[in-house]
Amino acid sequence: MINLQRLAQRFKAFVEIDSLSHQEKDVALELEKILTAMGATICYDTAGEQVGGNCSNLVAKFKGTVDAEPIFLCGHMDTVGPGKGIKVQFEDGIFRSDGTTILDVDDQSALAIILEVMDVILENKIDYPPVEIIFTVCEEIGLLGAKYFDYSLMDSKFGYILDSTDTQGIVTKAPAANKITIKIYGKAAHAGAAPENGINAIMVASKAISQLNLGRIDEESTCNFGIIKGGVATNIVPEFVEIHGEARSHDVDKLKMITENIVNKFQAVAEKFKGNSDLPRIEAIVENDFPNTNISEDHKAIKLARKAAGNLGIALASKTIGGGADANILFGKGIVAGVLGTGMTDVHTLNESIAIKDMENSANLVLEILKAHAAGEI
Repeated sequence: MINLQRLAQRFKAFVEIDSLSHQEKDVALELEKILTAMGATICYDTAGEQVGGNCSNLVAKFKGTVDAEPIFLCGHMDTVGPGKGIKVQFEDGIFRSDGTTILDVDDQSALAIILEVMDVILENKIDYPPVEIIFTVCEEIGLLGAKYFDYSLMDSKFGYILDSTDTQGIVTKAPAANKITIKIYGKAAHAGAAPENGINAIMVASKAISQLNLGRIDEESTCNFGIIKGGVATNIVPEFVEIHGEARSHDVDKLKMITENIVNKFQAVAEKFKGNSDLPRIEAIVENDFPNTNISEDHKAIKLARKAAGNLGIALASKTIGGGADANILFGKGIVAGVLGTGMTDVHTLNESIAIKDMENSANLVLEILKAHAAGEI
């Protein structure tokens, strides 16, 4: 029943609308036009004002034809760079860019698939439950749309986000993450004439970083420092440096321990550099970036997805990932979102691609989930 030509044309159209984070308005207006024509009730929240963008999260509601618990479908409207002026290539059933930009499979494939599913349901008069469609902004720069979403606009407590690769998998576990900012205050001095009068903040930072366990900590935890800023000139002992990093773990107690160990290491190294003054001084800022996701195998969202997959002759595998998604924020709000794949590959690179067959498979699974839920199969 999936209309491959329409699915392909719609995906291409969305991809060719520029939609970098903070600039999702044009794609949102196109979505609003299509959804309104379908008969959905449309509204926006105020997230755009809070994140400094030109658009807010879009919510579309369909009443459904059966009395069932409402369910949501979600994707994000923004993309990473280089993502302006994307030129779509389609050959042998595969979508690619022309190699100068990303393709924006992440997450325009979700938008096209969700709309195609609703088109098929409405055209074929298939019974379906109340459906809430949520298209978020600024997912790629910190899950900001989900963080600032007006949850009073949602009635559903479970659903699915299309924002992964494997069309035969569902993400049930994802880590929590902390953002870590370390500010080191040293003392400036002339690097040639009197370096001994200075306290080199970059040296303090490098000593501390060299003693940290970075990268893969264990099977469920990672840590990384990715940004360092400091210094003024090569002939000045740097008096300030700022370092940005993160820690992630599926175990929240372990995440706390890893984060505390990082902060304590910087403090300990700074103490070794101190003489008769209070410098170097360490300021540590720790912010929870997102909570973990840990969906029980017995939860309705998982059982329903597996039932639907089984109806299609597919075995749906549970997936554990190391990244975060809007699902993490929703889970922290008590809302369960299984993350499904669309077939996207080589995400966030110039080699991004997606097969129309995978998009069709993803659409068929979502369609069967809605049908199974409407029929009360779980």
